[in-house]
Amino acid sequence: MKAPRIQQILKRFKDFCKFRGWEASDKDDSIRTGSEYHSFIWTRTIHPSSFEKIATNGKCVVREGMSYRIVEPSYTAWLFSEEPSEYLIKTVFANPDFSKRIAIYNLGPIFEGKRVSFKLNNTNSSVFREFEGFLKKKLKVRVQPMSDKKIESEEHVVENLS
Repeated sequence: MKAPRIQQILKRFKDFCKFRGWEASDKDDSIRTGSEYHSFIWTRTIHPSSFEKIATNGKCVVREGMSYRIVEPSYTAWLFSEEPSEYLIKTVFANPDFSKRIAIYNLGPIFEGKRVSFKLNNTNSSVFREFEGFLKKKLKVRVQPMSDKKIESEEHVVENLS
């Protein structure tokens, strides 16, 4: 079986969302539920300063008919095709505002032919919960939480050194 690419997974998920009555854009990677926008950003990797700027000032462009407008998404999911850096994970763990709005998915193992992915999702996004269910049911991929044990142990070492 050939592993799907991120854009293929996202396209299939957006098609699935349309059956739920959600507005899934054909032109961009956002889904609208009521007054909330749920944005998906897919990347291989990202520099930490770029991540922080996007996470802090995140906006997304939404096409409406022939025009575009800029909206602030209620939630943003980062879909990584490679393991995200520990710094990014720590940044989201350490910032309550980020962890309420941002989910991180490591889909890299899927592209290696494995049936597992990893998540950091402390949001209340129904779309992201549905995305996790979609991965499990439609793609037969286990979605496991990213462990914070490593982060906690590193923080403990730093505390002991001070």
